[in-house]
Amino acid sequence: MSVSSALPGGPQPSRVRRWLSEPLLHFLVIGGALFAIYGALNPQTAAPSQANQIRLTREDLRQMTMVWAAKWQRPPTPEEMHSLIENKIRDEILYRESLALGLDQNDTIVRRRLAQKMEFLAEDTSAIGDPSTAELKAWFEQNRSNFALPGRISFRHVYFSPDQRGLGVRDAAVDALEKLVDKPADSPVAADIGDRFMFQDYYADRAPEQVASVFGTAFAQSLSGLKPGAWLGPIESGLGWHLVFVDSITPGRVPMFEEIEPEVKAEWINAQRAEARRKMF
Repeated sequence: MSVSSALPGGPQPSRVRRWLSEPLLHFLVIGGALFAIYGALNPQTAAPSQANQIRLTREDLRQMTMVWAAKWQRPPTPEEMHSLIENKIRDEILYRESLALGLDQNDTIVRRRLAQKMEFLAEDTSAIGDPSTAELKAWFEQNRSNFALPGRISFRHVYFSPDQRGLGVRDAAVDALEKLVDKPADSPVAADIGDRFMFQDYYADRAPEQVASVFGTAFAQSLSGLKPGAWLGPIESGLGWHLVFVDSITPGRVPMFEEIEPEVKAEWINAQRAEARRKMF
């Protein structure tokens, strides 16, 4: 130490130099550096977060019990309830893991289901008011064609098979018609003159689409132009040739509003839902 530094009024060492020379400071700096290096080389797993926990509330348990009771008409036993809870947790775990793996991305079924849920939200029937009778009648008049009832027909037929008669099948039907002229529908001649048919010989009160489902559209359309009460034909179907006796034809019609008011209301609600979907989209 110099003599001048010890004299009163001489220059004093700066505080910075004093702190820099403290062994404690050196210890803290070195310890902090070692701690940082250790943390970088040995990262620790973060503590479990709330997102990794599955919680079932009393409401969840109540809903599970209600669904079980609705299906089996009794409450679940303790063992059954335990199984329900395990299944619920298992589904939740698999659901979360599938999201973590991105399995919901670019999946057609998932996309379609989400789109359906959006439509369900738009179809909230509680937002659709109950229509008045006058409102329903006005809507019915604007949409009468949607409620038209198709015509109905009752007929008997005699079948001629191309597999059994070959190229002469139509001629055989023409010859058979000459024997059936002026004969009633239930004539014994009709029962023996044709070939065996794989379905029915008599069809009562059938709509055109029902007839078409068996014989084809062209056959069903041909029936509508026949006069009831006589054997007529031959008419070709997708199965062969037929002689037909029409018992009755009931023309199509649009029923009165009072006959189908419940159906009109159901269709009105469907129309409101469709409009809600359109507006939502």
